[in-house]
Amino acid sequence: MDENKQKELAVINKKIFKTKMYGYPGGVFLGFGLYGIFGANGDAFHPVLNDSEIVYSLTIIGAIIIVWELSALMPLFKKKSKITNE
Repeated sequence: MDENKQKELAVINKKIFKTKMYGYPGGVFLGFGLYGIFGANGDAFHPVLNDSEIVYSLTIIGAIIIVWELSALMPLFKKKSKITNE
């Protein structure tokens, strides 16, 4: 693999890492939201998770962040596989 490809891969890997870090809260929000909806049953470990309005908001916001993360990662993964398979 030549030097240009290695530099491109390093840039792509850096973008992938940043995107995953930006998307991390989405998974946390979605997890807390789903816990509040299905697992808490009015006895959550934090009182905020007993409020259905907040729980549904967390779930929706988490899902939106995860969809954004996937839409940002897919082109990066395609570029990465194209470079490595050349």
